[in-house]
Amino acid sequence: MSQTLRNIRQTAATSGANQPQNFPAMLEQYKGEIARALPKHINADRMARIALTAFRMTPKLAECDPRSVFAAVIQSSQLGLEIGLMGEAHLVPFGSQCQLIPGYTGLMKLARNSGLVVDIYAEAVRINDKFSLKLGMERDLQHEPLSAPSGFPASDEERGDVAGFYAVGVLKDGSRTFVAIGRAEVEKIRDGSKGYQAAKKYKKESPWDTDFAAMGLKTAIRRICKYLPKSPELATALALDENAGRQNLTVDDAINGTFSPAVDVDTGEVVQVSNNASAGNSHVPAPAESVEAASAAEAHAIVGKVVLALQKAETIGALDEVYLHAEGILSDTELE
Repeated sequence: MSQTLRNIRQTAATSGANQPQNFPAMLEQYKGEIARALPKHINADRMARIALTAFRMTPKLAECDPRSVFAAVIQSSQLGLEIGLMGEAHLVPFGSQCQLIPGYTGLMKLARNSGLVVDIYAEAVRINDKFSLKLGMERDLQHEPLSAPSGFPASDEERGDVAGFYAVGVLKDGSRTFVAIGRAEVEKIRDGSKGYQAAKKYKKESPWDTDFAAMGLKTAIRRICKYLPKSPELATALALDENAGRQNLTVDDAINGTFSPAVDVDTGEVVQVSNNASAGNSHVPAPAESVEAASAAEAHAIVGKVVLALQKAETIGALDEVYLHAEGILSDTELE
């Protein structure tokens, strides 16, 4: 990995005017090095084709720093997730930066691939289904979807509006665990999303509007993953998801695998993300003063980029678009 990174840096340093100015060119120029960086079971040519398809299906990615797109693609491949139509991971533009957002199918795949989880799945419960939940010493969850006269499940329209979601994990020893989330709680999570708030403010559609059920399923999967045994890949994917809009993922991080979360040994919760390759052991939390200073510096840099983008905007629509992205990644104080 380190040799691959050195080769990419050396190529970039000696390219001069031939330095790739966009993601497709960068992908082509470093294709050989990428193949050497990826795990043996990942086909580099297939990865490149899928990445280019995803890139072209989201025109705004062309406005992102190509290095951020490149880093996201490498990181996705390192995790073993396919970008795009399969729904395992997505390239999402946040201003000038591309972010890697794992899909709920990707989280499920990583949970299974760990060898610690035999099965994991999520379902939506609708108001005309039969559903019962029992907690305490003898936990139990039963769900019987409404059936059509033929005995097959009825259509979503016949089953009615979504009432909630649940996710189930089956561990290697045969034991099971589950989480159940009512619609009101899912909507509260949705309403707390800065991306959703910004979309509503500017009267734009968000994934919560176009595919509420899929977003609810992902919410349930994310929650149960916090209670399951974690592989390094699953922990990293969860950290990427929780840090959407502020990942600051670099090519160094993606190739070296230095974007890694610090996990609380007692709760299994991701408590900090370290993506500083020079920090030594990325699993050792930095002193509070250092963390605060780094966070302040990062915030200042992001605000500076937003201001620059606002200055370059030539229309009211362009200004609105910049501010829409900014609301998803900045605090209220930073926005002011």
